[in-house]
Amino acid sequence: MTKKSTLYIVQGAVIAALYAVLTVGQNMLLPGTASMAVQFRIAEALTVLAFFTPAAIPGLTVGCVIANISSVTAGLGFYDMIFGSIATLLAALSMRALRNVCIKDIPFIALLMPAIFNGLIIGFEIDFFFIGSMHFNFVDFLIQGGCVALGELVVVFVLGIPLTLAIKKTNLFKKLKFEL
Repeated sequence: MTKKSTLYIVQGAVIAALYAVLTVGQNMLLPGTASMAVQFRIAEALTVLAFFTPAAIPGLTVGCVIANISSVTAGLGFYDMIFGSIATLLAALSMRALRNVCIKDIPFIALLMPAIFNGLIIGFEIDFFFIGSMHFNFVDFLIQGGCVALGELVVVFVLGIPLTLAIKKTNLFKKLKFEL
């Protein structure tokens, strides 16, 4: 195994662990705040790490799978583990692809991706599997998806933008040799 592939695996593992610990810890301290329809999952601020390393993509996805295992035990079923992880994967891939599309040095379009993917996918999941009992209702989907997207926007913009700016200002990823 090369040094570069080892670094990639370690970066992904650290990001996965951070995401999982933040989410599970948040749900333990403030039940439901990281796993209900109206949620402010603090770990979603870590999605900005996709701007700095491609290892964030599998790291965030695996971290979401691990974190959502706890929602299975909370009665949300395997749906959240599957759909939430797919939403995180798609958001991270999109953020990575759009990282250089910036307005005043901030990748605003990329920062919208977690809200868009989670709003659509988790909104559908909540409506179809939990509210509609295997039936789709467009109005319920819009309400649930809107709630999820709003929570994502708040976290990514309030916590993610400062995290992005701090990482850029301090050159943290270059100092840690996180760039691949």
